[in-house]
Amino acid sequence: MSIQDQVAEMQQRALGELETASDLVALDEWRLKYLGKKGELTGFLRSMGSLPAEERPVVGQVVNAARKLLEEADGLRQTRLQAIALDQRLAADRVDVTLPGRPVETGRVHIITRTMREIESAFKAMGFQVAEGPEVELDFYNFEQLNMPPGHPARSMHDTFYFSESVVLRTHTSPNQIRVMEKQKPPIRVIVPGKCYRSEATDATHDFMFYQVEGLAVDRNVTLADLRGTLTDFARRLFGAERKVRFRCDYFPYVEPGVDLSIDCMLCGGKGCRVCKYSGWLEILGAGMVHPQVLRNVDIDSEKYSGFAFGMGPSRIALLKYGIDDIRQFFRNDLRFLEQFA
Repeated sequence: MSIQDQVAEMQQRALGELETASDLVALDEWRLKYLGKKGELTGFLRSMGSLPAEERPVVGQVVNAARKLLEEADGLRQTRLQAIALDQRLAADRVDVTLPGRPVETGRVHIITRTMREIESAFKAMGFQVAEGPEVELDFYNFEQLNMPPGHPARSMHDTFYFSESVVLRTHTSPNQIRVMEKQKPPIRVIVPGKCYRSEATDATHDFMFYQVEGLAVDRNVTLADLRGTLTDFARRLFGAERKVRFRCDYFPYVEPGVDLSIDCMLCGGKGCRVCKYSGWLEILGAGMVHPQVLRNVDIDSEKYSGFAFGMGPSRIALLKYGIDDIRQFFRNDLRFLEQFA
């Protein structure tokens, strides 16, 4: 059989196999077999060296014609197989546009964050600014500048986490009030929100990490009446205009005199229930007039200036506002609980 006949036979065989190539992988294998560097057509070209010189041009034309025919057939088959693969992929990815849409899950503000924002909003409306400070604090700011030097009995109220003798995790946000007064002279009106830490057992009403919002106002002729008016307005902004308020004497080492603020129980209307321990009142914060020594510690003349300070726990505010009986619920990350306040 002549080389021309062999090429013709190979061409017919290649076209037959091309029709049976069912996917692009099979087509690649076919291409390597017949058109590749080691394919059958290349083999014919390499064998031409053993032919007489007068036969080489004829055989070359036959091989090149066969290559052109097979390459055209390969291109057509590739286009067809690509269209089939695309149809299969589209069929697999088909979306029924008549189906109802899938709900998009959205995040929600945590109940403590929302309560803090409500507290901040109430005081901003009264002209207070928001100030923040470090959670890792110096003993100097956390205690000494707040009228609690080493050995002072009030330190035992705070169950402090110590890094060293002079560095602590802040037990309240009051240290930042000192930092504000060091940098800014009166008039001052700030609230200080943030995390605080105390080494105490976790139970239904206490946690080792909690949030506080404290406030400070210092100016000439600030009186206890100003404190009472400010906190009464705050309580009614947060809990409703119909709320009754009650102030009673209390002790805090960096204020004198000290008071606590209670509101009439929202659940029983002041008649007495389990939530208010049958007293008719719910305590929401502590406050008082800034101790003159605290002002002197930051070089503010206590003869010319006076001020008041207050502090509250947003967790307790939320407990009272929404009738929750366990502070641990806030950070258990139970969506069944948290979604109630969405």
